[in-house]
Amino acid sequence: MAELAVGLLVVYFALAFGLRSLVQKRRTGSTGFRGISGAPGSAEWLGGVSFIAAIGMGLLAPILDLAGLLNAIDPLDGRAAHIAGIALFSAGLIATLVAQMAMGDAWRIGVAPDERTHLVTAGPFALVRNPIFSGMLPTSLGLALLVPNVVALAGLVALVSALEIQVRLVEEPHLRRIHGPDYEAYASQVGRFFPGVGQLRRH
Repeated sequence: MAELAVGLLVVYFALAFGLRSLVQKRRTGSTGFRGISGAPGSAEWLGGVSFIAAIGMGLLAPILDLAGLLNAIDPLDGRAAHIAGIALFSAGLIATLVAQMAMGDAWRIGVAPDERTHLVTAGPFALVRNPIFSGMLPTSLGLALLVPNVVALAGLVALVSALEIQVRLVEEPHLRRIHGPDYEAYASQVGRFFPGVGQLRRH
């Protein structure tokens, strides 16, 4: 399964990052990448570093398995888990790509404090406020089930932590500042990562 996991990671990076960046570049003149921002130790910096660490561990896990340096955790390593992993990865990838398309020109990786984009509330954004991140979660869980070693599980934990930091401490304050009452009204009705869970209270 490690070979399959590496192949699926390549597909994910090619579509969700590579292709989407090329589309964004053609449409707006910018790739949409804003990189790691903030001073070292800040929420912006910590979220970005945690996200990169999660990606690194997700790639390292199958490589260590292929090299015979790290074995899978036996209770999690079976046919049923592998089938579930492929299904979760596929569903997550589709959800991520659909959400990226729905975001249109407002799609970004990272936050530029002075940049203003329009507030997207239609399509998958009517169900959850962060559907791209919501798609990343089953994708990463699926990959971890294909190669369920400690590095893969640590990468999954790092991803969840990175998304929580990025959304709660960076993006939500930014959107509140930029869009004010419009964002607060939207966020008070729509969940953060899952429908009906994590609505914000209005100030």
